[in-house]
Amino acid sequence: MPLQSSLAKPVLSLEQKLGQKLILDFRYFCQQGVSNKCRTPMTELPNELATAIAKYDIGGVILFSENIQSIEQTITLNSQLQTAASKSSSKLPLFISIDQEGGRVARLPRDVATSFTGNMSIGATYKKHGISFATKTATVIAKELNSLGINVNYAPTVDVNMNPDNPVINVRSFGENPALVSKLGAAQVAGFESNGVITSLKHFPGHGDTNVDSHTGLPKVNHAKEVIYEQDLAPFKHIIAKQNPGMIMTAHIQYPALDSTTFISVNGKTMIKPATMSRAIITDILRGELNYQGVVVTDALDMAGISNFFTPTQAVINTFAAGADIALMPIEIRTPDDLNKLDDLIKDLVAAVKSNQLDEQEIAQSAQRIIALKNKFRLSTNFDPITALINAKQTIGSAAHREIEAQLAVEAITQVKNNNSTLPLNLKAGSNVHIIMPDTRKCMAMQQAIEAISQQKLNYSCSSLQGFNPAQAKTQIHAADVVIAGNATPNQSAVEIGGMDDLKDDSNFALNNAEQPKALESLLKVAKEENKSTVFISLRAPYDIAKFGDYANAVLASYAYNIDVDKNDIVSGPAFTALAKVLLGEAPANGVLPVTIKPQKAH
Repeated sequence: MPLQSSLAKPVLSLEQKLGQKLILDFRYFCQQGVSNKCRTPMTELPNELATAIAKYDIGGVILFSENIQSIEQTITLNSQLQTAASKSSSKLPLFISIDQEGGRVARLPRDVATSFTGNMSIGATYKKHGISFATKTATVIAKELNSLGINVNYAPTVDVNMNPDNPVINVRSFGENPALVSKLGAAQVAGFESNGVITSLKHFPGHGDTNVDSHTGLPKVNHAKEVIYEQDLAPFKHIIAKQNPGMIMTAHIQYPALDSTTFISVNGKTMIKPATMSRAIITDILRGELNYQGVVVTDALDMAGISNFFTPTQAVINTFAAGADIALMPIEIRTPDDLNKLDDLIKDLVAAVKSNQLDEQEIAQSAQRIIALKNKFRLSTNFDPITALINAKQTIGSAAHREIEAQLAVEAITQVKNNNSTLPLNLKAGSNVHIIMPDTRKCMAMQQAIEAISQQKLNYSCSSLQGFNPAQAKTQIHAADVVIAGNATPNQSAVEIGGMDDLKDDSNFALNNAEQPKALESLLKVAKEENKSTVFISLRAPYDIAKFGDYANAVLASYAYNIDVDKNDIVSGPAFTALAKVLLGEAPANGVLPVTIKPQKAH
């Protein structure tokens, strides 16, 4: 795309510089109603928002799955967004950003775009394939995002997952080895940025050893300083030196060994500053020690790790004072009335500069970093939707991209145990296969993946861990020739299940999340007592093998269970297809565990 000459060196007012330092979300927008009750997805740009983007010289927007309904609609929306930016007095194009990590975190519809099986599956392929899949996945995701007009991806995640109980990172990490995470993260940065998409390494200085999700609370990492430098910071240091990523995202995490200074929260409590608001961490360490000269963006400021303790204005002032360039999602804009909050925020920030709470020279340098990054990637407001649509339809979810997705899925499958040559399964015509899965859609996905490969006609039964009839399950296991049990730890969220309620036929047997592991263990015990040929599959973070692996003759890890297609009772995803290939001996299990599983206890 041609670079606009006006992008080169615009002279900005203080208000314009501050506008450039904001990335807003318009996930939902209602013309009337109460802001916090609005749940209408914003899929085309309302005039009020277009006017606000132009009026305040807003630096960027973040898109969510709610904003993305189809290729055509997304391209039209992104064209509307850049047209709005072209009407600002600075004429600066927008960062149009998204969380499209691959695996668990994918905002583009899975049946349309290529989602992959995620970072830990890439980590599992490293021993055999090196950085190959890190490079290929980033290249594919970048080409698909770029074709839609999306120019920033909040990826890769380079947190080193050292905590088996980490509720938010786990399989979003490449693994527990900082050197492996460094190499794979650097390869992904190169893959994304050489294909026109700005990366945002996250979550600085590291979210890998937390057992609290910063979306819901404020985690603390109590590592000694040496451990932080050897483990948490190591990938950031390596990738900054090697690839100089366009952005780095901060974490809402307390790191007392790096900064133990405190603040008074909105409810009067004295607390240690989170990294997002720590000048010692962002300016002294990231800029000073690690020599990072790019753009620092906060993690979302509406997350509970911040919003529970600060007013929105306080949060933005604190992050800017610490040295962050961009405040991500600083205020909630859901109705036209909410635009008054934006007006107030800009006025409050101007007042903070005038009163020397914020340094005017630092604000100017920050705006220059943002403009330099937009220049470097030749971002433009000239986004031609017609040409983009032709390109996007050829690019997104193409056969070549799906082939790489399938290859990664199968190459990641890891065989942790195979007693008595249980694998590959020896299934004869008419054999009974009992499948145990977190929900019925995953039972169906596993069954259909086996059916697509098996030469034999088999009989299937299913126990969904969301709810099953114990007596019936026992009878089905008794009749089974093979039991295939899958588990996803940590628990799935409703969005991952897909909102499917598979208990509507018989709610008598509904199981809540806390009961599901016990239910799985009880079913595996039945299979073991009946001496059944049993395969346990860890569908997400493989730490659950320590708990359930003893019950099975064979154990596999897939690191993913995404369902990409769920139409007309056809349910499929790349991880299930890959598992079926390994189960039936159509492909070897070449993966290697990228994390350590504690020794299994005898039962």
